[in-house]
Amino acid sequence: MDRKKQKSIVEGILFSVGESISAERIGKALSIPNDEVISLIDELAKDYEEMDRGIRIQKIEGNYQMSSSKDIYEYLIKLAKQPKKHELTEVLLETLSIIAYKQPVTKAEIEKIRGVSSDHAVNKLVTYNLVQELGRLDAPGRPMLFGTTEEFLRSFGLQSMEDLPKLDPVEIEEWKIQAEEEATETLMTKEDEEI
Repeated sequence: MDRKKQKSIVEGILFSVGESISAERIGKALSIPNDEVISLIDELAKDYEEMDRGIRIQKIEGNYQMSSSKDIYEYLIKLAKQPKKHELTEVLLETLSIIAYKQPVTKAEIEKIRGVSSDHAVNKLVTYNLVQELGRLDAPGRPMLFGTTEEFLRSFGLQSMEDLPKLDPVEIEEWKIQAEEEATETLMTKEDEEI
């Protein structure tokens, strides 16, 4: 393997790992000695500096790590200060609606309504600070209870939970029928695939 290819592999490893890594581990991956790895890393670091790239290679306690150039720190700070926009997918909105109207609610109750696992959706909503843990249900296994946050109210322009639109009982019945029909169709399709 030529030196250019080795340098490319070392660069890819440093980028992919995302944390500091020893020359020894990189050497084992490439089946080359440590001093050759160090030479490749030094060349890469020099290339980045000469080309005035936005990344650098740092040596941290004998290990190596890719990092941002000090020249771009002010832009990284500006980027970090920008408000984060969270995109709510259909799945997240559906899960959030269930939590908003049924709170406090467990994941099992959400999954019963949705008919599928809701771990990812609930965790994402917690990360977005739209949903929070409210404690545990006094039942076997003591499942976690979830409810909405103040951020949920702010995000949707609500003063309180009483401001949520009221659900029309007729529409609810229609949705239940539609959901049952979809579930039946899904089951029939799965049975056909198994045959």
